[in-house]
Amino acid sequence: MTNDSKPPTPSVFRRAAPPVGKAAASRAPIPAGQTNTAAHGANGTVRLNKRMAELGMASRREADDWIAKGWVKVNGKVAEMGMQVAPDARIEVTQQAKGAQANQVTILLNKPIGIVSGQAEDGHEPAITLIQPQNRWVDDNARFFFHGSQLKSLVPAGRLDIDSTGLLVLTQDGRVARQLIGEDSEMDKEYLVRVVYTGSENPAAANSAAATYGGKVTQLSRIDDDDPVSTDVQSVFPADKLRLLRHGLSLDGQPLKPAKVEWQNPEQLRFVLTEGKKRQIRRMCELVGLKVVGLKRVRVGKVMLGNLPVGQWRYLAPFEKF
Repeated sequence: MTNDSKPPTPSVFRRAAPPVGKAAASRAPIPAGQTNTAAHGANGTVRLNKRMAELGMASRREADDWIAKGWVKVNGKVAEMGMQVAPDARIEVTQQAKGAQANQVTILLNKPIGIVSGQAEDGHEPAITLIQPQNRWVDDNARFFFHGSQLKSLVPAGRLDIDSTGLLVLTQDGRVARQLIGEDSEMDKEYLVRVVYTGSENPAAANSAAATYGGKVTQLSRIDDDDPVSTDVQSVFPADKLRLLRHGLSLDGQPLKPAKVEWQNPEQLRFVLTEGKKRQIRRMCELVGLKVVGLKRVRVGKVMLGNLPVGQWRYLAPFEKF
């Protein structure tokens, strides 16, 4: 996920048709510095914006913006859009780029139930509408002043379902977004999950996120009168099913990565996941006869929700790292 607007691609750079036959075999390697729209070139080169993202310097779109402005140098020369670089290329950015990045903010929100993470859905307000001065936590010690410009390109780095609460990260910084939800991200996230034991497995949840509700969502999760076990669930929940929650379940035809799952108290489980499939915890629970009646995310990487009140937010402090 990236944050800045992608600059228009110059019309002089066009994707060449792939070579065929002997021409492909005899084609000379693409020298570092030559413009090329492919992610990877010959001789182990890689597109500059991709390399900058790999090094944690900027998001790809942010890198493209800097390159277009002349804020990036490769081996001492001003970079060109779409250029390929060798893995050992020396990449430098100007003070303008560093200053622009320093002004980007990352915000931690304790998302309430009934608020969606991203775009407004079915009349429900998005989380960004809560990022206003009056909702800033009074105990936030970060030395930032709120300004409306901080809402520009502020996007959720991950999501929480409408009926879940807890830590939601919103950021302008593409480096943070890549770290949390990039393709190669294995950032662990911790959840407290209140459950009841129905004793009835719901195999349909393996292939449909909607199956946790038996159809269209008409109300938020609650404890129903006919739930057979809503107290001391731990004492009746089979140990072999707890092992399945930790490893052995599949969703959407894909095996899930191992998870840490343990009892926090007799009615509440603690999950630590390194992936985030749609409604993953709810679906996992339904596959083993549990029904989730409350779900709160309390940690992302090394950053804790802590005492942040529901519906309030704070800035990620400069010393905090995910």
